[in-house]
Amino acid sequence: MKPEDRRQAIMDVLMEAGTASVEELALRFGVSKMTVHRDLDDLEQAGLLRKVHGGASIQSSPQFESDFRYREKIATGEKRRLAQHAATLIEPGQSIIIDDSSTAGAIAGFVRDIRPLTVITNNLGVIADLSGAPGINLIALGGHYSKKFNGFFGVVTEEALRSLRADVAFLSSSAIEGASAFHQDQEVVQIKRQMVKSASRKYLLVDHGKFGRSALHFLTGLTAFDAVLTGNEVSEGNAAALGDAGVKLVRIDVRKILENA
Repeated sequence: MKPEDRRQAIMDVLMEAGTASVEELALRFGVSKMTVHRDLDDLEQAGLLRKVHGGASIQSSPQFESDFRYREKIATGEKRRLAQHAATLIEPGQSIIIDDSSTAGAIAGFVRDIRPLTVITNNLGVIADLSGAPGINLIALGGHYSKKFNGFFGVVTEEALRSLRADVAFLSSSAIEGASAFHQDQEVVQIKRQMVKSASRKYLLVDHGKFGRSALHFLTGLTAFDAVLTGNEVSEGNAAALGDAGVKLVRIDVRKILENA
């Protein structure tokens, strides 16, 4: 197996399992542990994984955000609930922003009948889902493509956002600590901040597993959003803390979605 093929195969293993040991990978691919270490060093250098004692992980940490393909598999039911509810906040004729996240990106599956609608996004998954959809005016934000986040970032993206104004923005973030949102990647933070500035109303969609976690870069205080949407799985303690900080928290229950279906 060529080194580049083996490294892709290592990533495939991590996408499924989340973590793997050096010994396990060496046996699986029939190579030495030293070869696996070199592969992991190269993949870590590219920002695709993080080395841990005895192996590697693709799971998030305060300094490392997971590949979008791994994140798409986490809390899928809850994310779908949040996206379905978020779509009820959109009216025909409006312009909306959807960020690069898998959580906000799920909204694309619920807006095809809300027409006419202008969708502004740097999320390649959303661009692919809504490209050519009748009644959808799609504004794809250009910039530097990130395979890890499956979206566009950088100066070009930021400048495009500065020239646009939207009615509503839907964002997510990887960590909520207290009444603040955080993210591991500085470039991602810059684009999300500009999205907040470019919209009249802002909603943060976060599954309950994001609470009580921190990350390297401060994104914004949660009071910057008109509401924070999460699942009813969120703990009472976290919900109360946000209420005390003046943050509007909307907890989306499965039963509420079923009633409105």
